[in-house]
Amino acid sequence: MKASSLYERTATFGGIYVFFMANRSQMLYYVLVTPSKLVYPYMIWALIAVGILSQLNMILIAKWFSSDISTKGYQGFVQLFGKRMVRVLAFVGLFFIFAKIYVSTLGTVEVINNIIFPSMNPLWLILFLFGICLYAASRGMTNAIRFVVIAFFGSAWMIVCFIPFFFPSMASLHDLYPLIPADWSTVSWKNFLFIWQVFSGPEYLVFIGPWLNQKQKMLKYLTFANTASVFEYLIMFVVSLLFFSSQYLSKSKFPVTDLIRYLQTPVFERIDIILICLQMFYYVWAISIYFLWFYGAIRIVSGRLNEQSNRIGFITCWIMILISTIILDKWFDGTEQNPLVNLQIWLRAFTYLFIPTFLLIACKRKGLI
Repeated sequence: MKASSLYERTATFGGIYVFFMANRSQMLYYVLVTPSKLVYPYMIWALIAVGILSQLNMILIAKWFSSDISTKGYQGFVQLFGKRMVRVLAFVGLFFIFAKIYVSTLGTVEVINNIIFPSMNPLWLILFLFGICLYAASRGMTNAIRFVVIAFFGSAWMIVCFIPFFFPSMASLHDLYPLIPADWSTVSWKNFLFIWQVFSGPEYLVFIGPWLNQKQKMLKYLTFANTASVFEYLIMFVVSLLFFSSQYLSKSKFPVTDLIRYLQTPVFERIDIILICLQMFYYVWAISIYFLWFYGAIRIVSGRLNEQSNRIGFITCWIMILISTIILDKWFDGTEQNPLVNLQIWLRAFTYLFIPTFLLIACKRKGLI
């Protein structure tokens, strides 16, 4: 596994892969906790409104993909900002990417630890998850992009499992009221910030431009992905309201996983374990591709992007992320709320707003779009 082979472009991918990646990147971790953060039925309109705003970002990302500079990868960014500025941006990006890896990992481990292996030390679960992601990432960026097909079809169909919760006796229609708030002071700007950041993720796809087929118009695929994400979040939120009601919804940390515990089949008694294991596919896909972006940023910062390297560099990078994750997990162990999880909300909201807009402004100034 040479470093150059990790980013070797042996194939180009069409819009359907962009759809898979954009949609799954919007459904990471926060889909499990979003209902308990929104609570009130009238936040349905906030979800729809922010979903529409998210579509504006999809238009900006599609414009980036349609530009010639997006296919040049690192050289394209150098053309836009210069080598020194690219190294500065890559250094800053390390913290953003690590935050995504950290929160995604801890969220996944917490769910697995609570439902599947309650007596296991979480550190072993972190090591196990990181080991799988290391193997997936070591196959290279091309195979990581291909892996999203398995991640999508391994998890997207699960929405069908929540259909029974729409019908009596599991559902209570009056829990969907009021759809219009009696007191607008209860509608906090923090709710809108939270919803905005749950739609983030597709902004990082600007870094895989060289692997995409530029002849295809990506806007429709990004639109389908964003629409599907809005639909999934709405389904999860409405189902959670129908089952828990606003009064009890906030008391559940992971309402979506708590819901699937009530699913029963004549064949499997613990269907929740099966569904959570299948969900692991797209967590592994996401964390693996973040590993590759993190290592790529390290090489840019160190000025070794064009140098031949071996597996030692990538594994060293992986060990550094692993140790940092374990140290931070121990540091914040026992605290009521991990401050890095709260910080990640702001970081995700910032990158989703900043990256597409910043790139388009830079392209406009250079006359490249």
